[in-house]
Parts: sequence; C-alpha cells; structure tokens
Amino acid sequence: MTRLEDVIRFYNAVSNLEQKLGGKRILRNCHGRVDWPKRGVYFFFEEGEIRKHSGIGQRVVRVGTHAIKKKSNTKNTERTLWDRLIEHRGYLKGQFPGGGDHRASVFRKHVGFAILNRDKIICDTWDKDSISTKYKTSEYEIEKKVSKHIKIMPFLWVEVDDDPGPDSMRKYIEKNSIALLSNYERTQIDPPSENWLGQYSKNEKIRKSGFWNDEHTDEKYDQNFLMIFDKFVSQM
Repeated sequence: MTRLEDVIRFYNAVSNLEQKLGGKRILRNCHGRVDWPKRGVYFFFEEGEIRKHSGIGQRVVRVGTHAIKKKSNTKNTERTLWDRLIEHRGYLKGQFPGGGDHRASVFRKHVGFAILNRDKIICDTWDKDSISTKYKTSEYEIEKKVSKHIKIMPFLWVEVDDDPGPDSMRKYIEKNSIALLSNYERTQIDPPSENWLGQYSKNEKIRKSGFWNDEHTDEKYDQNFLMIFDKFVSQM
C-alpha cells in the first residue's frame, strides 16, 4: 500500500476514535474529574489545519504520550495521561495563572519559540534550563501566549494501558504515527497551511514536517502499527 493509503487508514481509525469519545475536547474546558485513562496516546489538531489529500477534516499536528521510562525510585509517582495534558495546558492558579512551564513540556517550548519568532520578541532565557523565579517572571507573558494557543487546540486520546519500558506500545504508536504523517523530506500529504504557526519555527523539522514534534519526523514507519492502533481504538 502507498503512504497516502496508509494515511487514509490512520484517519479512518481517528474518525472511529472521535465517535467513541463523543467528539474532540479542548483543554480549556477539561478538568481532572473526567474519567481519564491512566495511560494513553494523545493527538492534537489545530484550527485552520485541514487535510488536503487524505479526506475531510482537520489534520493531526502533534502526537504524544507519557511515562515511557521506568522509574528507578519507587517514590516517584508515574505521571498519568491527565498529568501530561496539564503540563501542556499550563497553570490555572498560583503565582503565574494562565502561564505554564515550557521546561516541563517540549510542546510548549516549540510553540513558544514560534510565537517569539512570529512576534519578533526577544527572550534570551527561553532555551535555558534554569527554572528560577526570575526567569519565570520574565517569561510569564510568553507562557500566557503559549497557554492561550494550546488550550483551544482540539485533541483526542486512545487508552493504551501498558507499563513503562523500552517495549512500550504507547511509544510504538506515538513514534509510527509521527513517522507516517510527517512530511519532512518526502512527498507532501496534507501539508500545513501558509498561516500555520509552526511556519515560524526555527526548527527545520517542525516547519518541514508540519508537526509540533521533531523526534521521529525523519524516520520510517512500520505499517503494522495501523492494525495495532485500530485494535486499541476498537477497545475504547
């Protein structure tokens, strides 16, 4: 089968997933009282990012999961799917309400870099590892812009409740979904729009792949993952 046919198969599974969940969600309207699965893979979409070759609807712009590595210290509690989504959403309360921590979310970091470049804002600390209060204060306005952008992005999730480790099925689905959909240095299928925020990224893989991911965008995908993805969707 061609890559386009595989992309169509992928989105057919995504459509089934959306029906099973009763529609896409947005983080602005979500809370922890929802019966979130402990573990899973999530798929973000974005306003204005439309599929042009594989059918009708929005294209996936970010795929992710969580808690892939086993904890060596049993006192460290494994992050759940909702914990990871909170890191992407940002803070609702506290010292920096409406902000967030892009050092805990590479998704936020990528979006922030694109906003800085688009709006011609200088922030010398955005790529530094420090998490001092001084940095958080100076970065607060950018973090709020990032939260505003991510909180309205529609998303879906599929439950995949396997243990962390090198053979994680969640990682397998994440990796191959990105590798399949990425347009990095290959025939363009459902490319990003001219107005996509990611076009302002300084990261070549983000710009050319059309994804808010850079890992796995230049890798080959295993066609067998589509059957496995279908299986997990059917179990929802």
